[in-house]
Amino acid sequence: MPAQEFAFREGGSVLSPKDMLELPRSGAAVANPSGDLAIVPISKYSFADKKNVKSLAVIGLEAGQASLSIPLPDGGEAFWLDDRTLAHIVEAGADDAKRQDVRVIPLTSFGDKFTAGQAQVVGSFPVTTATNFRYVGKAGRVVFSAYVHADGDLKTVAKQDKAYEERGNTALVYDETFERHWDHWVGPTHLSLFSVSLAKDGETWVMGTEFINALKNTPHSSPVEPFGGTDDFDVSSTHIVYTTKDPELPQAVHTKQNVYIVPFDGSKVTELTSGKQGATHSPVFNKQGDKIAWTELDEDGYETDKAKIVIFDLTKNVRYTLTQSWDRSADSLAFSEQGDFLYLTAGDEARVKILTVPLPETPSTSTTHPDLSIHFTPRALTQSGAASGLQILPGNRALFSQSSYLGPNDAYIIRKLDSVEDMIRQQSSASPTVVQAEVERLTSHAAEGLQGKYLAPGEDFRFKGADDVEIQGWILKPEGFAKEDKKKWAPLLLIHGGPQSAWQDQWSTRWNPNVFTNQGYFVVAINPSGSTTFGQNLTDAITGDWGGKPFVDLRKGWQYILDNYPQIDPDRAVAAGASWGGYAINWIQSNPDFGFNFKALVCHDGVFDAQYNGYSTDELFFFNHDWSGRPWDPQTKKLIEKYSPANHIEKWSTPQLLIHGSKDYRLPETESIGVFHTLQQLGITTRLVIFPDENHWVLKQGNSLKWHYEVFRWFDQFVGSK
Repeated sequence: MPAQEFAFREGGSVLSPKDMLELPRSGAAVANPSGDLAIVPISKYSFADKKNVKSLAVIGLEAGQASLSIPLPDGGEAFWLDDRTLAHIVEAGADDAKRQDVRVIPLTSFGDKFTAGQAQVVGSFPVTTATNFRYVGKAGRVVFSAYVHADGDLKTVAKQDKAYEERGNTALVYDETFERHWDHWVGPTHLSLFSVSLAKDGETWVMGTEFINALKNTPHSSPVEPFGGTDDFDVSSTHIVYTTKDPELPQAVHTKQNVYIVPFDGSKVTELTSGKQGATHSPVFNKQGDKIAWTELDEDGYETDKAKIVIFDLTKNVRYTLTQSWDRSADSLAFSEQGDFLYLTAGDEARVKILTVPLPETPSTSTTHPDLSIHFTPRALTQSGAASGLQILPGNRALFSQSSYLGPNDAYIIRKLDSVEDMIRQQSSASPTVVQAEVERLTSHAAEGLQGKYLAPGEDFRFKGADDVEIQGWILKPEGFAKEDKKKWAPLLLIHGGPQSAWQDQWSTRWNPNVFTNQGYFVVAINPSGSTTFGQNLTDAITGDWGGKPFVDLRKGWQYILDNYPQIDPDRAVAAGASWGGYAINWIQSNPDFGFNFKALVCHDGVFDAQYNGYSTDELFFFNHDWSGRPWDPQTKKLIEKYSPANHIEKWSTPQLLIHGSKDYRLPETESIGVFHTLQQLGITTRLVIFPDENHWVLKQGNSLKWHYEVFRWFDQFVGSK
């Protein structure tokens, strides 16, 4: 089909895809030891220069302090060494002798202002994969992760890498899963945790050359791939606590992770988990070093079981579950300065909130059901947006980052935590689960790029879905939307992936509802059965029922929109989804009786043939859980016959755009190729877009702009303004 002329709506108040992709992207703010300054890594892409410019913002956390921007032309990572000294890790060296240099950058104060001094190289790592740095000032050591070969020696990595690359063939040979994971074929290396000395000698910082592998005497790999980072381990002044996949189990079939504690020298590794858990995440020490907290799932093989908080008292050698009865899943954790409260982030009602909970006296024996004498339910300190990067600071403060539908990540601070904790101590079990806290915004990194741009805040709507369960959704209205409009706006249904996920009040550079509203669409984003943040029952409701209850919810939610918004034109309706959302698009094709009447569909990296997916996906545990067994098991075969879109292609009729990444090993590209071939042979208008260098997500800015172009060009072809 010849390409039709198409151009984005751009300029003025329109937030175009290009505008969105060129906004500054900021990481989590990280404070120095005393908590008066924080650093924020920032990257900003320019399509004109085809370049990603990186910098480090240094921000004051108290009134009157000026901020500072440190250019990072060579990229790299930065972390605090002390209150006025930064370490900057950057790749250096020739191709045959690459390394990572450690640069020390002093900050000098001039009243309420400060400046960065000349960076000096004080040492180097003999690899290019060192990352996830944590500095332990009391011990004068840096703890970090890096890839190593079976010998666990950081200094032999380069030599062994070279030998592997020059082995004379390109064959990859496997005797167990994972043979490939997320977006790469698994090679001979694994991640391990190291430490090396880095301390001040007089006025000079000196780095050691002995890299101690704390996990060398174990079969463990940490952080856990593909997404693990500093949230998979923590450090005290003497020890590392970390989570790792159970080394005794096939990793592609199991999610079980164990938590261990080990001194920096790796001399004694001790397991802290009971052995009867599923995945574990976010292990953290308290400041006193005598307690550890982590999140833990009960079910092995299920990655979205309820994440409960577990506390381990190192003094008493007792482990207990703190949030056994709380119907939400904790994410990141942080102890209060005194160690008697735990702060956390957790999804709740399509937001990611900051919450806190007091800690009880440690029980006498380990238990998953402690007898709590008062009501230990986490209380929310924030109510909107999506919080991340939680850090507790001296002086009763909490630093975190937060995004929302109205903008990307910025740094925020909560003050007077002591007052918050006093208030909670005085509450009874019947008190509200919301606590008033003083939240202050510290940065506005994207303010200039968003100035004058239209952004819809997102409006909640609720309705009764399958089994009369209340379902939540979002509406984002386009600029100019008016109550008196009649059949003016093209409605777009966005269907989220996961499926155990949710549309949240959160900024995204991949699926940003406001980019769709700015191209003139009335956006509807529903959180059906299978969605997270609304309680475990709703999350679990999709298991073994991919094509069932979620589509009762989507249909009822869509009907709610049609009944309550006469401003939209149902004859110009379109829909798009990725991953499970892509499955949903294919399943809607298979079920015209659902009555959506969409004029065009977009499927990104979606499931077409459920049976093939059960054999080909990298993380086999996911399919085995969600489809109630392996693809050859009798019960699963019945579900596949019932709910696999590939078994019902005789009903397909709607034009469909297919997008897939060739490095997607979660759902291989042949899923979309199969749909494309099917639709082509059925004579249904279709288009296939392949990104050879992308995985399950489209991450490169140029590819992302092309992704948006193809999506909006496709929709415009069928429902654009005439």
